[in-house]
Amino acid sequence: MTFFPDSLTGAKSRCHACRQATPLGFDFQFAYQPIVDLRDQSVFAHEALVRGPAGEGALDVLRQVNDTNRYRFDQECRTRAIKGAAALGMQQHLSINFMPNAVYRPELCIRSTLEAAKAHDFPLDKLIFETLESEHIDNYRHLTHILREYREFGFKTAIDDFGAGYSGLNLLADFQPDLIKLDMALIRDVDQDRARQAIVRGVVMMCSELNVTVIAEGIESAGERDFLADCGIFLMQGYWFARPAFQALAEVRPAAWIR
Repeated sequence: MTFFPDSLTGAKSRCHACRQATPLGFDFQFAYQPIVDLRDQSVFAHEALVRGPAGEGALDVLRQVNDTNRYRFDQECRTRAIKGAAALGMQQHLSINFMPNAVYRPELCIRSTLEAAKAHDFPLDKLIFETLESEHIDNYRHLTHILREYREFGFKTAIDDFGAGYSGLNLLADFQPDLIKLDMALIRDVDQDRARQAIVRGVVMMCSELNVTVIAEGIESAGERDFLADCGIFLMQGYWFARPAFQALAEVRPAAWIR
């Protein structure tokens, strides 16, 4: 049963940033890319990837985000992603990227997310919130506070691009998310690179001890897929399986499963 706290769905729950948020001033949509589970050849989740209103790349949208509209953009991303997923009949998890620097008080800033999930009957336990390890964080403790609050609401949490920045291990020491997504730079040609292989094996072993599930993103070849599967990574994402589908749920290529 999905639980929507009444204390956070009323108008009085809005924080100052909610009331004073600047209008966005531009439009955007989403493409959805599947995260697959090799164990049963299923789709575990779909990641919502921001796109322009006609399918333009993410950079065309993100270059319009600034300090005055960052909060509104973060809130709009959550609500539009949920609305779009529900309209497409998504039954799997929905993974949404969020901007920690746009979250002021997580217990209040999550209000619009709860309202969208309730309005579109999308289960809270099917929501995954990803934060980029490589993104500059103004307040490191604030990020861990956000992640803990999200977990309290029943959301799954994830660190994206793990291995691309400088804070990943420190963050993992202080907070163990449900998932980490290995950065695609570590994945590229991993089946042919001993150094990358050693690093990936080490991360998998570490995460196994911490009860954190590893997702490999950026899979582009059968060799990468097979090496990672042999390491015990079964959740994967990348063009090898399916490209993002604009305002649609992408179909996984049947041949992508064959080993």
